[in-house]
Amino acid sequence: MNRLTGSDGAPALAILGPPATRLVKELDRVFTGWGTEAGAEEISAPPLFPVTDLEKFDVYTNFPQLAWVAGSLDLTEDQFKPVDGRFGPGAVTEARYGLPHATCYGAYLFHEGNQVADDTLVTLVNRCFRNEDHYGGLRRLASFQMREIVAIGSFEHTQQVLARFTERIQSFAGTLGIDLGKVPAGDPFFRNDNGRALLQKLSPVKYEFQYGDLAIASVNTHRNFFGERCAIRLESGEHAYTSCVAFGLERWIAVLTEHFGEDLDAALTAVRAAAADPS
Repeated sequence: MNRLTGSDGAPALAILGPPATRLVKELDRVFTGWGTEAGAEEISAPPLFPVTDLEKFDVYTNFPQLAWVAGSLDLTEDQFKPVDGRFGPGAVTEARYGLPHATCYGAYLFHEGNQVADDTLVTLVNRCFRNEDHYGGLRRLASFQMREIVAIGSFEHTQQVLARFTERIQSFAGTLGIDLGKVPAGDPFFRNDNGRALLQKLSPVKYEFQYGDLAIASVNTHRNFFGERCAIRLESGEHAYTSCVAFGLERWIAVLTEHFGEDLDAALTAVRAAAADPS
């Protein structure tokens, strides 16, 4: 059993119970293993970044509806104490930190200003935050965990990684008996860059793996957007290309809960068996 909570009664946050916690840890172990087997090195990122860092990626231009920020409070006056579960605007002095809505930002900021090999691969997990217009338990949360495998290097390398993990996601889901559709997503990732925006219209840069109408994983190509914004270069001197594979861990739990009739112990056994399946 999980505990849902949130402001004004919205099911925006989840405290996972023991069975779901065991399952989410096992899923993360599986997806992390896929990355490390492919040569990825694991890094750890903080759950928030300076606004100046996230601004580099046009986060507040392209995804303003999702944005959360964290600021310090001035509570020296009683009028600034929380009322009805809210701090008034006068209580927040500055919001210098932003809460990311994707995990991969940490990988690009980690390599900022560096030269990387043409076949660089990293993996990381982080808390992501999205200011959605509605929430729906584990299917749609304000804060959730996302594991990513991030390719940085040559364009060929970034595309080979996406092809490899596309096949692995589909095979893993099939072994679990889960029918996933692969569909192009319409996120306006390059809305602030006319050249890339046109390219996105001609060739989708993001594909989602959907169970019904719920996306539980995605593969994303960014060309050299992050390489340019973070001054990441290859030995040749050109800016690095990037791509990433993302897994929404709580969403996988939601799908497995439904698929296995809320028997999470059975789901855990099935995940372990599917991960061990050589096919």
